[in-house]
This record gives sequence, structure tokens and C-alpha cells, in this order.
Amino acid sequence: MSLTQDFEQILETALPTDPSFQRIEQAVIDRCICDTRRYALEGSKEAFLFSAMRLLALPDNGHTRLIPNDAISVLPLRFVSIGTALHLIGTAPETIAPRGELIAVNGTPLSQIEAASKRFLAGTRQRKRVIGSILLAWPYALARLGFSSKDDTTEYRVQDENGQITDFKVENGYTVPASTLYPRNEHGKADPAWKPERFVEIKDWQGLGLSILLPSFFDPGESALPKAISGAAEQVSACSNKALLIDIRGNTGGDFLQTMPLIDAISENASRQVVVLVDKFTFSAAIVFVAILKHRLGRRLKLIGEEMGDALMFFAEGGLLDLPTSGAVVRYSSAFHDWGNGTSDETTPAEIARQIVPAGALDLDWEWTAKPTAEDAHGAFYQRVLKSLSN
Repeated sequence: MSLTQDFEQILETALPTDPSFQRIEQAVIDRCICDTRRYALEGSKEAFLFSAMRLLALPDNGHTRLIPNDAISVLPLRFVSIGTALHLIGTAPETIAPRGELIAVNGTPLSQIEAASKRFLAGTRQRKRVIGSILLAWPYALARLGFSSKDDTTEYRVQDENGQITDFKVENGYTVPASTLYPRNEHGKADPAWKPERFVEIKDWQGLGLSILLPSFFDPGESALPKAISGAAEQVSACSNKALLIDIRGNTGGDFLQTMPLIDAISENASRQVVVLVDKFTFSAAIVFVAILKHRLGRRLKLIGEEMGDALMFFAEGGLLDLPTSGAVVRYSSAFHDWGNGTSDETTPAEIARQIVPAGALDLDWEWTAKPTAEDAHGAFYQRVLKSLSN
């Protein structure tokens, strides 16, 4: 097999199926196709993948993109976007490196590298921050962007929480499979292998209210999520006089239709106060969950956190293409969503079109971005937020 077979899959399935490409000038698409085809014919795997990233990023629809994680190797460093900064929060085993905010790579300020990489990354500003972290550990990407070093190392400059700046180098030949440090669905946790243990976690904070943690709406078995949502809905209905804190930080999406019973239960009480915690790792169906709640609750819903990873107008559904030669994955879309204005079109599945509402803007009531702490994990932050609802 050759890279041309991977390339043909993109041309034959992703581009003609995905309506988001209809908004892009054909000449622009053709130029990117030409570059990607050239690298495929040459058999240059990394060049092909990087060019395909550019091609699939053209519509700026984050649901449509090439995901290189399973196909490439990276330096043994895990970078994650926290707030507006990029942090080194972990390494591969047996790798020692100082933790902290990334300031520069090979002497180039991070802001300059991020500006150059934007056109290879799909989606909103926040989604680019999430999926762009891998580029800082990918030697080929740094070289293609024009920021490689003059020798066979990559030098990083980081600043710790005390303001101390440290420079360190990593040999470019010392790489690990990217998927071991960068999960396909990036959640922002320190442990790249993190997976939710359950779909719903509810806790009653005595007189303050209930907290509901919803880490994911993706259920391959299609039975555990509906069961968990049903149980949560019953508990919320039974505590109709209590305020709610709903945490969907790190929820990368799934099937929002399965969550409708919980949305209904939350919406039953006309006076209930609800706060939802969100971040840049909140995507797709999780944002739809928030949009429907906002439409129903209005001012009774407060949003705390940071701008989410997707806009309210996007293209979704579609499918995945496993590219057999390169090992990469292509995510492509097939349906239009507009949860800001509440509109759909002929590509929107009927069951989704029936639920679409005009949520307007999902503006934050309290902007809060911080690295997860032990205090947060033990609920002190939850209690502080719930107390604020009664003030």
C-alpha cells in the first residue's frame, strides 16, 4: 500500500461528503490538494500528514480534521493548554524535564510559533489551542514551520510557578509514539491515558445543593450512558428545591440526545439556580447540552470557566476514516448545526433538527481558568460556587 491510497480516501469520502468545504473557494482547495498529492506520491509520510492537516483545516470546522496522533512520534513531552498559556505538565517514563509554562522553542517565542501553526489546525481559537499542543513536541512540524534548531536537538524554555526560567534540550532522535502522550480526544488531564470511570457522579453538599460531574457523553456500548442519565434525572427531580452545579469541563462530546432526560429534569423547577463549569476541552455535544439548558433556563443558568472548544454554529456527524498506510485518522462532517440562531438545513438529521433551539451567545458569567488542584478535586471549589448561588 502507498500514501496515495490514503490520499484517495480523503478525496473520495471526506471532501465530497463534508458540506463545510462548500464555503471554501475551489482554487484554494485545489492548491492544498496539489501539495498533499505531491507528498503522497513521494512517499513522504510526515510531509503528507502535515499537508493533509492543512487541507482538512480549510473550513475551520473543528469537527473536520486530520488526527495524526496514531501515526507519528514526538519528543517525550506532554504540553497542555491552560488558560491562554501552554504548559509542560508531563513526560514519558524515564524522561526528566522541568514543569512549567512554555515560553520559547529553539529561541523563538511561543506566540510566533502558534501564529504560524494556525492554518494547519482546525476549528475555533480554543480548539486550536487544544489540538495544537502536539505540534510543539513534533520535530517535523517545528521544522516545517521554520522553527527547528541548527543541530539535532530541540531546546525549550519554561517558567515555573515561582517565575524561575529553565532552558533544556531534548535529542530529536529520542521520540515516543504520540498517542502515548496525546490522546485522540484531548481532555487536558495530566495523565494522557485518563478515562472517566463513570458517566455521572452526583454529590449532595448538604444545604448548598447538588454537584453533577458529567465527564463524557460518548458511550460505545450505547447502554451505560442512558442508564446513568436516567438515574441522575431521577435524583435531580427528587431534589427539585436544590441548586445545581454541573461540571462538564473536559467533556469532549458524544450523543447529546441521550442526555435529554437530565435536561428535562433540570428544567422542571422554574426557580432552580444552576451553574455549569466549562473549559476549552468542552466540545460538541457537551456544548449542545449547555445551549439547550441556557435556552430553557435563561438567566437562572450561570456559566463559569473559559470559552468552550467549539462555536455554536458548526458541522458534525459524519464519520472517521482510518488511513491504512500512514496510520492517521480523518474526522469528517456531514451535517450542519446552528445552536446560536436555532437553524438547520437539509443536512441536519431530523432527530437533531427537532431539538435545535436559539441559545444566543453563551457568554461567561465568571471567567475562571486554573490548573486543576487538590482543593478543586476535593470539592472546595464546588462548595464555594454553590454558596455564591445563594448570595
